[in-house]
Amino acid sequence: MKKDDQLRASAEIGRRAEAEIGRTGLKVNRLGLGGAPLAGLYQGVTDEQAGRVVNTYLGHGLGFFDTAPLYGSGVSETRLGAVLSERVRNATARDGRAANVRDAFVLATKVGRLLVPDPARDQDVWSDDLPPVGTVFDYSYDGTLRSLEESLVRLGLDRVDMLHIHDPDNHYDEAMEGSYRALVRMRDEGVIRAVGVGMNQAKMLARFAREGDFDCFLCAGRYTLVDHAALKRLLPLCEERRISLIIGGPYNSGILAQGAVAGARFDYRKAPPGIVEKVRRVEAVCGRHGTPLKAAALQFPLAHPAVAAVIPGARSPEEVDENVQMFEVEIPAGFWSELREEGLIPDAAPTPA
Repeated sequence: MKKDDQLRASAEIGRRAEAEIGRTGLKVNRLGLGGAPLAGLYQGVTDEQAGRVVNTYLGHGLGFFDTAPLYGSGVSETRLGAVLSERVRNATARDGRAANVRDAFVLATKVGRLLVPDPARDQDVWSDDLPPVGTVFDYSYDGTLRSLEESLVRLGLDRVDMLHIHDPDNHYDEAMEGSYRALVRMRDEGVIRAVGVGMNQAKMLARFAREGDFDCFLCAGRYTLVDHAALKRLLPLCEERRISLIIGGPYNSGILAQGAVAGARFDYRKAPPGIVEKVRRVEAVCGRHGTPLKAAALQFPLAHPAVAAVIPGARSPEEVDENVQMFEVEIPAGFWSELREEGLIPDAAPTPA
């Protein structure tokens, strides 16, 4: 058998494809919806527009959502919850079967930041029309319980399915002593079904994998078509310990959606020249094989057996439709082979069948 054949995975890809989270029995769509753009990441989004995004995604028969208190200082949770809670309420009013509607979607949010009034807050990457609310780090046991309570109020729901400890880059010990203990207790009591960590780095996630009992990790931007930082250590650990990896930021903040154009973002800032050149080379291979860059970006991470889902965001119904379309594009095996031959993806990285 050729080396390329050995490295080519048989991961199921398509809008109906699902994957189990760890050993929890909880199944998610392999194409999720990231909630940051719903709150005005980089540019403003109205309540009505956000609602149409969520309803369009649901209209494709999909239902795996990721959000966080940080995203727009609660605005993402509020806008996502407005649609989901209305569906549950309508089902209850119609025939009393709210549980069936609630069980039709999987919802993840995060702990580790509490919201506080802050009229002078720095909007950073968020649109300037958001409310004057800021965030403070709090990985304490009680703070974690409070965070979930406040998220449920914003969401208008009585439960979420998975909770991630959010960005504990400089708070490892506090996160393990506080948030982790709280989440494990909630999982043991059936309040949530999956315990995770969400970060923009792979190194500390590997430490969490070694030292804790986690079901899943959300790793944003570190296992994509052009960034393979998670491949060497984190992914093997996740596979060994059956921790499901959810890939956030599969477009690396935009450059894998826009291509190597002026002003393209990578990792929340202007893309550095080396990344721009790498994407330009990937685009050349895409052109030779008739493969959309977005399709390759969405499908590449899913070939690794540790990866359960990718969760691109969207700020318009058209972007949702395009993500679904790109997710289902058939990509020729020769495309992946040429990427490997050109040194654009590592020899150890599996590729879709």
